[in-house]
Amino acid sequence: MWKHFAANALTLLIVGLVVLAGMVAMAQRSFVAPGPLAEAICLRVDQGATLRGVTRSLEEQGAISSGMLFRVGAQYDGRDSQLRFGSYLVPAGASMTEILDIVTRGGASTCGTEVVLRVGVTRSEYLVRELNPATNRFDEVLELPLETVDFPDAYQAFAALPDTRYRIAIAEGATSWQVWNALGAAEFLSGSVAEIPAEGTLAPESYEVRRGADRAELIGEMQARQVVALTSAWETRVDGLPFETPQEALILASIVEKETGVADERRVVASVFINRLRAPMRLQTDPTVIYGITLGQRILGRGLRRSELNAETPYNTYRIDGLPPTPIANPGRASIEAVLNPEETDYLFFVADGTGGHVFATTLAEHNRNVAQWRQIEADRNQ
Repeated sequence: MWKHFAANALTLLIVGLVVLAGMVAMAQRSFVAPGPLAEAICLRVDQGATLRGVTRSLEEQGAISSGMLFRVGAQYDGRDSQLRFGSYLVPAGASMTEILDIVTRGGASTCGTEVVLRVGVTRSEYLVRELNPATNRFDEVLELPLETVDFPDAYQAFAALPDTRYRIAIAEGATSWQVWNALGAAEFLSGSVAEIPAEGTLAPESYEVRRGADRAELIGEMQARQVVALTSAWETRVDGLPFETPQEALILASIVEKETGVADERRVVASVFINRLRAPMRLQTDPTVIYGITLGQRILGRGLRRSELNAETPYNTYRIDGLPPTPIANPGRASIEAVLNPEETDYLFFVADGTGGHVFATTLAEHNRNVAQWRQIEADRNQ
């Protein structure tokens, strides 16, 4: 009888172990299997959050099928105490192990709110955006002019969130004064920059910063990026260009930047000015004349007067030979590359075509016909 009892107990133990092993295997499969989330969500992990609280949030948003299994898996994996605060994008169908990795690996937030200081050619502004997990695109929440002093409660609420990201977005063709002025007004930056950086030396790119970032350090990064862009393009330039230094290339790139906003036109517009320098012919470009009037510190807001086109100034390319003394804006990498690797053309003239681009010509007669067509387009628009 004792042997019979021992045999039954051993059988039950074996069965129990088999069942337990099956349950563990099933749990492991469930932990790594695709989850029930139908659409991506933005999961916020607050500072000091507990695994139980995060698990509850995941359950409420339908991201996991079992809170208990998620917690046990995190504990078994040794990451139950490694939560990193922030806002994280959890993709549709994410498994529990993938979600655990998202909330414990740390790094920059991948969704949530960002405050963008957008430095444009005609205006600068604050833009508050939130990532829409369903579309993985940012939706605009709030827009405020750069001159804002009394920030609304909605902005202050976003600014108070510890994981709100901040970014400076500089448009190609913005002047150094515009960048310097915008950074000086930015409420989330610190420190000061006494002098306006030299024109053309700031790379018009996007810069992610932390709240309280130092303005002078940020200017330094912008200058360093522009040096890299110019040096790289200069090293791969084509032969026979009508200028001898990277600075001259930067000046011409700034003119190309101000003359066209059409990406496909940059190398063609660059070829016109290079052909004129080779001829030699005066550049005769309005943006340089305008810069001589405003020094990049305001928008002219009107057409040029005949007296301004006739004035003897260092930037009046209707009156001077060759290039002006400095860049007239901060050109982007594409414009720098365009003047150092221009299209091969015979064009010497161009004028607006009414669609946002330009029409090009090799002779003055052809150009005059194009100008007449453009003036007719303007007249029709003003009727």
